[in-house]
Amino acid sequence: MKKIEFEGSQNTKLSARLDRPSGQIKACALFAHCFTCGKDIAAASRIAKALTSDGIAVLRFDFTGLGKSEGEFANTNFTSNVEDLVKAADYMRENLQAPAILIGHSLGGAAVLAAAHHIPESKAVVTIGAPADADHVAHHFGDKEAEIMEKGEAEVSLAGRPFRIRKQFLEDIKSQSLETAISGLDRALLVMHAPLDNVVSIDNAAQIFKTAKHPKSFVTLDDADHLISRKEDAAYAARVIAAWVSRYIDADSDEAETPKPEEGTVLVQSTGQGKFQQKIRTGQHEFLADEPESYGGNDTGPTPYDFLKMALGSCKSMTLRMYADRKNLPLEGVEVYVTHNKIHAEDCADCESKDGKVDQFSCEIIIKGNELTEENHKRLIEIADMCPVHKTLSSETVIETKEKN
Repeated sequence: MKKIEFEGSQNTKLSARLDRPSGQIKACALFAHCFTCGKDIAAASRIAKALTSDGIAVLRFDFTGLGKSEGEFANTNFTSNVEDLVKAADYMRENLQAPAILIGHSLGGAAVLAAAHHIPESKAVVTIGAPADADHVAHHFGDKEAEIMEKGEAEVSLAGRPFRIRKQFLEDIKSQSLETAISGLDRALLVMHAPLDNVVSIDNAAQIFKTAKHPKSFVTLDDADHLISRKEDAAYAARVIAAWVSRYIDADSDEAETPKPEEGTVLVQSTGQGKFQQKIRTGQHEFLADEPESYGGNDTGPTPYDFLKMALGSCKSMTLRMYADRKNLPLEGVEVYVTHNKIHAEDCADCESKDGKVDQFSCEIIIKGNELTEENHKRLIEIADMCPVHKTLSSETVIETKEKN
């Protein structure tokens, strides 16, 4: 999970988290939290974590003035929330990939319905316990609504916390009409709602579903509460979302178009996710390569030099195992620690070149085996330098690069 900041709609820094799958990213999702909640609410974190297990990366953030984001909540409204979502999508587009999936919880659900039109790459929208109209949240203000309209602002207690609500907020939510946004969504829609939700009634889900055009789906969350506070409810919602969106994202078709390399060939393809991420295929195996965040990468896989060190270290270890087996040595295990540095040629006693810098690979080997003799240890270290990769790296190498027809 990666902590992120990006500029929001009011030119303040918004705090975000990016939950990444351990392997290749099939698609990216943008999550909008409920009214006055935050990105770290249990439902958001649990759903995001569960989606990553299905290869979906999830960005969730605190709206302006909430959580760890900068700005004053009193200056925000539904329109600014939508604009924050668009800014979040812009960040994802520039640094990872634009979100194909928009997920909104409660008022966040209404916000993603409105924001979808401004995020052209979005293909699927999911609402969880969402109201059919933005002004539904006004019922939280109770008798304070009249005071807000009369005095211009008032302090309102929401979920036990004080928030200053201004007249402009009420005017903004009352001016919103989600009907047009829903009816013209032009994206797949999944409506999730609990029949016993006592904050946003199930009637809202019915209205959203009725207004939307196909493709659309409805899934009941049974006896879940509005905040989806139970772990099992959040896990269920995530599993359903992951299965449902698989029909609307291009991951499978992209996979089918990926050529399979010939035996003995390694295929490296840029993924378009971040600046440097590469997908590497050889035989039936697949890996990711990347650069660390300090170099502008996303740190989703080893660097090219890491793979080079892996090749050298694994080759040495395999070579020792083969030698020990052939000589019936009681070798129990091998650990190889490999580092790489650039050193001045003049400092290298064994180097032919004495100008500029040369590459130096340092290998430290732990040889395990209580019954091995001192002579065995010495010979095994000598044998380690005879591994094929060591010979390749230390000999003259010719690299030919040409365009493939």
